[in-house]
Amino acid sequence: MSPELLLGLLVWGTFVGLDLVSVPQMMIARPLVAGPIAGAMLGDVWTGLSLGVLFELFQYEVMPVGAVRYPEYGPATVVAVSAAHAAAGTLGLGLGALVGLISGMAGGMSLHAVRRLNARAVRRATPALEAGDAHVLVRLHTAAIVRDAVRAALVTALGLGLALLARTYLAGTISVRGVLLLDVAAVGGALAAGTAGTLRLVGRGPDLRWFVAGVVSGAAVVWLR
Repeated sequence: MSPELLLGLLVWGTFVGLDLVSVPQMMIARPLVAGPIAGAMLGDVWTGLSLGVLFELFQYEVMPVGAVRYPEYGPATVVAVSAAHAAAGTLGLGLGALVGLISGMAGGMSLHAVRRLNARAVRRATPALEAGDAHVLVRLHTAAIVRDAVRAALVTALGLGLALLARTYLAGTISVRGVLLLDVAAVGGALAAGTAGTLRLVGRGPDLRWFVAGVVSGAAVVWLR
């Protein structure tokens, strides 16, 4: 992979990481968006779309309420596509999921660290804020965005490094059975996470019955066609 492509993926992953909380908050942090665009940059839209769907299912289980900790799947999807691109076929999917999940956990920890840094900065600036100093407020917001950009860049760079290691040392060395197990684990985990998120959203009672009826009806229509 050329240095230009790596730089492009690093920039894209940074923007994706910024979009989750800071700016521009236009939903590019969703894996279903981040993945295909990363794939298009590599000339492999199908791999980007496949991993985008996979990580969208993982993210669907996340409920970002308050200060809850959760993995960050936006930049993780970008680096997953990078890992999978050089490993053709189903091996790419398994390697991408492995690298992406590790990167997602690292991204989640980095979000918590940045939150703590932002909280400390606000505490230090509390007297000026209470006095109505608008310049301090602007500086706080700007510094928070810069911290988030650095965080997203570091997480993406870590993931791209892991992708390079995975392509170098794992691609071509895993048996066919190992490839299938890795793929089944990735897809099964994503389906389980997506199912858990769906059931939590639907809840119990009439909504659940209508949901089951819709799934059964949709499956029947597809089967009859």
